[in-house]
Amino acid sequence: MTTPEPESLYNRIRQRYLEHNVPWDHTLPPPEVLAFAEAHHPGRLLDLGCGYGRACLHLANHGWQCDGVDFVSEAIQGAQTRAAAAGLAGRVQFHHADITALDFLTEPYDLVLDVGCLHAQPQEVCQRYAEHVRRLTRPGGTFLLFAHLREDSDPESRRWITRPALEALFSRDFGFDRIELGTTTVGEDTWPSAWFWLRRLVSD
Repeated sequence: MTTPEPESLYNRIRQRYLEHNVPWDHTLPPPEVLAFAEAHHPGRLLDLGCGYGRACLHLANHGWQCDGVDFVSEAIQGAQTRAAAAGLAGRVQFHHADITALDFLTEPYDLVLDVGCLHAQPQEVCQRYAEHVRRLTRPGGTFLLFAHLREDSDPESRRWITRPALEALFSRDFGFDRIELGTTTVGEDTWPSAWFWLRRLVSD
């Protein structure tokens, strides 16, 4: 990995782990993930930006084979510790890697999950990320994405992602089966946000 610049996304997120200031560290994954797992037979999960591995650990405990990826080594170390403590090391693998460097993953997944990773990335990273998601989601499989959104006219053009940008990244290879718009509040800040259920199209 290249050394990140000061104040980079990597450094900001890593600092949270070093300070144990990780507001997304909940015991269970979001309700949307729980509902998906309840409605589908166990398969293979890839969690992009997995953090401490809450989705992988929950689904592995319900019969899924799971891979989690995060670019912060402290997050991966914590996830591995939790998997070992839960007796799930045989069903879960956690990988310290950047989301643009996933060539080591080859088998397709029934569910690719992203809860808040893509929306923070610059445009060039989003394009490479989308290529990996296309490659790693099996035909007929699901890409389940949560993202903070912004409008095209938003002057803070580098913050979050627009819905048209998401459609441009994925509409060629995925059908947008369901979209749930909402808002997310963290502290005093509130943003538009949405859950997207994308189905990998079957090639002719």
